[in-house]
This record gives sequence, structure tokens and C-alpha cells, in this order.
Amino acid sequence: MCGIVGYIGYRNALPVLMDGLKRLEYRGYDSAGVAYINGNGIEIKKTKGRIEDLSRILPLPAPDAKIGVGHTRWATHGAPSDRNAHPHACGGVVVVHNGIIENYRELRSRLASEGHQFASDTDTEVIPRLISSYMKGGLPLEDSIKKAVSDLRGSYALGIIGQDCPGNLYAVRNGSPLIIGVGQDEYFFASDIPAFLQFTKKFIFLEDGQMCVMSGRQARLEQLGPAVPSKTKLPDAGTEKTEPAGSPRVVEVDWTPEMAEKEGYDYFMLKEIYEQPRTVRETMREWIENPAAMLDSLGLTSKTVLGLRRLHIAACGTSYHAALVAKYIIEALAHLPVDVEIASEFRHREQLIEKNNLFISITQSGETADTLAAQREASKKGAFTLTICNVVGSTASREADSVLYTRAGPEIGVASTKAFTAQLAALCLISIVLGMKRGRLIAAEAETLTSQLKKMPSLIEKALACDKQTMDIASKIKGSRSMLYLGRGINYPIALEGALKLKEISYIHAEGYPAGEMKHGPIALIDSGMPVVVVAPVNNLFEKTLSNIEEVKARGGRVIVITDEPPGLRAMADEVIEVPSAHPALSPFLNVIPLQLLAFWSGVLNGNDVDKPRNLAKSVTVE
Repeated sequence: MCGIVGYIGYRNALPVLMDGLKRLEYRGYDSAGVAYINGNGIEIKKTKGRIEDLSRILPLPAPDAKIGVGHTRWATHGAPSDRNAHPHACGGVVVVHNGIIENYRELRSRLASEGHQFASDTDTEVIPRLISSYMKGGLPLEDSIKKAVSDLRGSYALGIIGQDCPGNLYAVRNGSPLIIGVGQDEYFFASDIPAFLQFTKKFIFLEDGQMCVMSGRQARLEQLGPAVPSKTKLPDAGTEKTEPAGSPRVVEVDWTPEMAEKEGYDYFMLKEIYEQPRTVRETMREWIENPAAMLDSLGLTSKTVLGLRRLHIAACGTSYHAALVAKYIIEALAHLPVDVEIASEFRHREQLIEKNNLFISITQSGETADTLAAQREASKKGAFTLTICNVVGSTASREADSVLYTRAGPEIGVASTKAFTAQLAALCLISIVLGMKRGRLIAAEAETLTSQLKKMPSLIEKALACDKQTMDIASKIKGSRSMLYLGRGINYPIALEGALKLKEISYIHAEGYPAGEMKHGPIALIDSGMPVVVVAPVNNLFEKTLSNIEEVKARGGRVIVITDEPPGLRAMADEVIEVPSAHPALSPFLNVIPLQLLAFWSGVLNGNDVDKPRNLAKSVTVE
């Protein structure tokens, strides 16, 4: 949620800031603003609305400024408006902020008693006013920032510039993601890597409690609070640059600017749906030829695996659905009990976690607040923590005992697609290896599964051939107010994911259910013409699913079936989307593809911004 950027160096700051904000639009926002220092002092421009609205109020030509900050706001405290847009300022101090200040009411009252008159309804405004207050007491800007930060409770990523120190740019992190881009005689900060990939591939990932002070030629870190230890070695997706002792650790990522561009597609979401053959292949590339070596690399020895009594997985949203698929596979292949929980619920109840348990967190960004909290709680209980995430150097990857990276590249569309199938690929590899290490999966079965996994990228390419058909179906359900998605067994989570995608992108109400539960309530919703999507691969539950289809048709519902054996279903269903056949454990990879495309085209035909759906943000970094 929200995006913040900052720059100091030899370039004109304003175009750099605006380009960075544009590349962070996927994070979700309702207002935007920039501040910069030039010969006239500090200039602030901000407005409710989109970055295009901000562009219209900026001076032309761009003023000569070598330092500045920018922000896209997703409203938490105070409605979207010009007055609540960031940056916020007081006494020559300007702040942009991502996160939530939990004790802002207390601080606001204190500052009001000192004579401060607030100009916004935000929690953020207390920060520049605190800094300014300490500066009036005689402290220099940097010391005033440290003092102000010590007063704050909550999560925050801060970018700060000051009239008194026009040669320094300040960035502070506590609980919200913030990275430093390292250039030649220039520095950047941002909420996420894509903001400045066109300028640098070298980044410093700030830890909680750290402040980075940047000038045009150097950056130094200050530890403002307790340091969070980094346990994870850098994988081959990033290399560590050797720096002098005491210098920040610099990570070089292998993403290219083109990976964060649309490459001829009209929408990031469609591009990312079509990237799934590559992302699944890349995620498996390192391990598919020798999956047994993976657990040793992750620090999970054979002795540890044999001693496991239970596996816990916590995630949110789409990642939670990937975890549910993994539960079916791991329990079947490894005979290991698996508890899957929504991370926001996991952290607020008594945890029955023991030291011989394995805890897996799944998070695309590695910065999801609830998932991080669950991971930290499991670590406190003594579990071995493994995170599956997509961002090298993210908080989840640094704090976990081990990390398995998905190789999906930047996912810009807010509704996750390629990250989901990349997570499935990682989880399938883990499932196979756990089964082998625990003696529950014989070599021949493991070989069959890995052989099928190797074919999965090409099978996904075949599944993508349903694109035009899903567009045609989307045009027929365009006016629907509600839809049901049904699945059985391992494809029940795919029904959940399909319903979630439709809600996110088209704003059509949709619910996913186990098909066997239809008679226990949802069947009351079915009337003439109501679309019901049924995931029906030919497996041991196929006959039971056919009965559900008959029940829907008997009540006038419009049946849309996803299957690998269409002939017998064409006479029963209104629409049949065919996907390739696969091993039952791997069918979710293929069955989710038409559901992603159906959601995409439903959103497009309804006139929605599918890359930036309303009220949603790419990375939920606050509770």
C-alpha cells in the first residue's frame, strides 16, 4: 500500500521522482504528491487523484532540483483529498510516509498543546511537526529525526528532506518496506525495486530500525532501534557486492527494466498471465533435475525432515490458496499433517507450534504485514521457518531460517497471477522432496511427478489457448451480479482462487465452495441464468462433480465447466473450457489459467482498471 520515492544526485530530481511514482502505481493509491528543493527553497505539489492529475499541476519546464521526495497515498486516516495528500511539511521539514502511526492521536494532542495547527486529518502530519518541534529546541535536523522517530509507535517507511540540509536525503524504516538504490554519484529510495530499475540494479534493503542518510556521493546507515538479524544467504538471484567494513550491504538483482514493462500487452495482468510458462520454468530450473538436493540447500537435513511431526503454512489471499493446494499434495505424498492458516488469524490465537515443526510462510512481496507477524511468532515458538517469496532481500527472506525464491520477476498487476503458479511450482518441489525424504514416495512415483512438472510450462502454454473463448464467455456473463465457483479435492482451492480473481477484477460478487457443500446452503442462490463455474478434471471425484452439474442445471443455472475431458460434458454444460490433462496433483496449474483469463476479460469488459482495481493494493504492509 502506498508508494514512496526519493532522489539525490546529479539528475533533475522531478522527472526521476515522477517516473518512480508511475512505476509504483500498482501498489494502489488515491492521491499523489512531490516535494523538491531548488533555488526557491522547498516546493510542494500534491493533489487528489492519479499521477496524471499531479502532472498537470507541475511547473514546466521542470525546475532544476537535485533532491526530492514523492508519494502515492492509499487513504487510511482521512479521506482522499488535496489536504490529506502527501508530502506533509512543517518548519522547512518535508515527510512522505508509508504505514500507520498507532499513537498519532496522543502525539497530535501533545503538539496541539504546543501551538501546532494541523492542516490535514492524517496520522503522518505529526512526523514533520515532531521533527520541527525538536529543531526549534536547538537540535540539528538529523538528531531531530532520531528523536522524533523514538516517539513513534507503529509501522512506517519515511522519506525526509529539510530546508536546512539541502544536501542530504533521509530514509527511515520500521515495519514497512524501504529500499535504497545505489547509483554512480546518486542515490534513490523507494517502496519497491521497479521504481528505479531503469537507473540501477544495486540496492540496499533497509532493516527495521535503520535510517539511511544519503548525499550525492555516499550513504551511511544509522541503527535507531533493535536490529533484526538477517539469517539468509543471498541466492543466485542476487549477488553481494563487497564493501568496506561498516558499509551497507549492497544486493545486485537480476531483473531488467523490460521485465517491469508491458512489452506490447495492453495490460500488465494479461502480460503476467502469459508469462506463466516462463515463471514456472524459472522457479523450477535450479532444482527440477535433482529435487532431493533442495532441502539440504535450504538447511533441512534428512534427520530434520524425518523428525517433523507437523507442518504449518501461513499466507494471505492468493498465496493462501496456493498453500491449500500444497496441503493436499504434501499430506498425500509425505504423510505429514499440514495446517494451513490465514496469516491474519494465525497471529491472534494460541499457537500449538513445537520445535520439531516446520513453518512455511508464502508471500509474493516478502513484506506482507500479517504473514511477517505469523512468521515471527512461529520463530519465537522454535519452529524452523522457511519462506517462499519472490523478492530477493525482502524482510521475509532476511528473517526466515531459509528461503525458497520464486523466479517470477516483478509482478505489477495488483491481482496476482504468475506469482500463484510460481508458488505452486515451489510447493510441488517441496512436496516431492518431503515425500522422498520421509520414505513415503518411491523413486518411480517421484520420477513420474518430476517428469510431469518438467512438461508443465508447455502444458500451460496450451491452456492459454482458451483466451478468446474466455473473452466470449465473459461477454455473456457481463451483467451478472453474483457467481458460484465449485471444485472438489485439490481443485477446491482453485475454485476459491477463481472466485477471488473475479471479485478483485470485475467487481462481480463470487464465492468459491467445495462442490460437496453446495447442498448445504449455496444451492439456495441458484436461479435461472446464474453463472456457476465448475472445475471438473477427470479424476476419482469426477462422477460426484457430474452430479453437482446436474443439480445446477435442474435449477436453471448457467454452467461453465473447466475440464480435460470435454466430450461428455458438452451436452450437460452451457460452456466447456478444455485444458490439457495432467497428473491429478498437478491439475491446479492448468485449471487456474482459464479462471484468471475469465476474471481478466470480465474486468476489461466491465470497463475496470484491471491492473489497479479499486480499493486494493499490491503489497499489504499494514494490518
